Amino acid sequence: MITGRQIRAARALLGLTGQELADKCSISLKTLRRYEPQDGVPNGSSKVLEIIEKTLVESGVEFVGDSENPGVKLKAK
Repeated sequence: MITGRQIRAARALLGLTGQELADKCSISLKTLRRYEPQDGVPNGSSKVLEIIEKTLVESGVEFVGDSENPGVKLKAK
């Protein structure tokens, strides 16, 4: 499961605003803003986290590491 830091980092790498990512995920900006600042795996709906992760992966990022040492990088083209 992805972490709040990974969500923030992936969004930054892709140059997406919070609203743009929320729109792509069909979630509210308020929900995204609640997840992003949390350390580790955010407390909340695992389904929403899966949607965020899938959307970011489809947009071109790869999640690396684990919840203790989270990371994110752009996929190689």
